[in-house]
Amino acid sequence: MSSAVLDEAIKKAAIAWISVGDGPAYALWCMPVEASLAVISGPGEQFAPGLAEAQHATVRLRGDHGGLIVESAMTVTRLVPGSEEWNEIAPALAGKRLNATGTADDLVARWAADGCALVRLTPVAETAVGSGDLPAESHAEPPRETPARVETRRPFRLHRVTKR
Repeated sequence: MSSAVLDEAIKKAAIAWISVGDGPAYALWCMPVEASLAVISGPGEQFAPGLAEAQHATVRLRGDHGGLIVESAMTVTRLVPGSEEWNEIAPALAGKRLNATGTADDLVARWAADGCALVRLTPVAETAVGSGDLPAESHAEPPRETPARVETRRPFRLHRVTKR
């Protein structure tokens, strides 16, 4: 597969499915930065277990039609608050953060204070698999168990309903 497809998918990415090791893939919002992706996770932000400590991750990106077009292994680099890269990427990422309270500067300060992980995902050369080489079957999985699930009750009926 040509790297042009991967580069174009990264440029247009707003969401990516990222998995660490053999774990499940999580849909995470991201921001393109040159030829890589920036992702924030941690307290008060999106849930990405193991991403901050990982060295490699598998990233799946979608095309204009909404379907999977490329899958690639990427190296994970955690950015340190106060570093040159952090000072460049974090404010831009905070500006794209939807529904955030406060200004972008307040958000960047909160990320640094709360220990949120800002990571940069850079593609590993020659690991990208394009849509022609991807399996044709669905990658859909059943929903994971969560404590947020509640059982639905039967609807309230004012009058007794008789069965015929």
